[in-house]
Amino acid sequence: MGTVERREAPEESAAVRSRTRGRQEGSDPDIPAQRRLGEAAGDDQQQYYRPLWIEEPARRHPMPDPVRAAAVRAVLVISVTLIQAMVAFLCTMAGSWPAFPMVISSVASTVAATWAVVDVWVTRQVWNQRHGVVSEPSSTARTLRRERRARRRQERTAPRDRIAPRGGTGRLSHS
Repeated sequence: MGTVERREAPEESAAVRSRTRGRQEGSDPDIPAQRRLGEAAGDDQQQYYRPLWIEEPARRHPMPDPVRAAAVRAVLVISVTLIQAMVAFLCTMAGSWPAFPMVISSVASTVAATWAVVDVWVTRQVWNQRHGVVSEPSSTARTLRRERRARRRQERTAPRDRIAPRGGTGRLSHS
């Protein structure tokens, strides 16, 4: 499927496109078109190439930005911790002098890596609660939305209260 067809129907999934392509070319999309049509088709027929993959644009990020940032930090801290632990092990096996400082720093890095993983979890929970992903009556996001709606309602009715007459029966004349 060429670029033109993909641009015409971006909402189609890869599965739908591959099924449609299989129906157009024959019963089994895994068998090349020349073999399916038989050897009598000749050399003038264009050879069929099946793409290895079909690129589709991502609709949205799998994680919110703050959670993704915390996850990247956690991966970096964990990778540094693993490198430190390996260097400490190798220094210990070699009997080198940096073995003891590396073991101490590896322990400290393990604590930091644990903290980074907990930070990812907490950031995810906070984001879910603030943005209303969790659908529970105790959700903070629901209360915040309710308060925001009440504030907007008051702001809309405030100008009307100033225009409306404060005293009297609301009639324009006393006749």
